Amino acid sequence: MYQFLVSFTVQPDRREDFVRAARRTARDSLANEPGSQRFEVVADEDNPDVFYLNEVYADVDAFDAHAAGPYFAAFFAEAGAYAEGPTWLMRGNVVGDKAVA
Repeated sequence: MYQFLVSFTVQPDRREDFVRAARRTARDSLANEPGSQRFEVVADEDNPDVFYLNEVYADVDAFDAHAAGPYFAAFFAEAGAYAEGPTWLMRGNVVGDKAVA
């Protein structure tokens, strides 16, 4: 599994727009991209202008397909006007039990 966490800082008057755009992207990606496994929109508990996207894909190829797809492009076309980011906080492959042993 390929997983990552990114943050965005959103203009205060556009928070609802960001959440709507991110949730639409999550819905469409999960429904139409076979490798998309999880897409969560998380609000920061201390700063109302910061949001996180926590996403999980079957593998890096599935993420690359998402990044090249229409939902990713539509999200950035909209959110890019009022959100700063993404700031990559974490990304990588989940370590399986065999790799740990």
